[in-house]
Amino acid sequence: MQKGEVIRRKARDIERFVGMEAFMREIHRRGYRVAENSGQIVIFCNQAPVRWLTGDPVPLSSKESGPKS
Repeated sequence: MQKGEVIRRKARDIERFVGMEAFMREIHRRGYRVAENSGQIVIFCNQAPVRWLTGDPVPLSSKESGPKS
């Protein structure tokens, strides 16, 4: 793919069909970018940098994340 598409695949499918190591070698060979989130792999099929528009969320304190009564 040379048009800059974005592809999403399940990580387990990549592992099952080609293996993650072979997949990552091909990503590096092509100069593509790839991100993983919750078992989903997102492939940016171009060599442009990826700029995240959101930062890491601020962690909740134990008081904020505990059960609500």
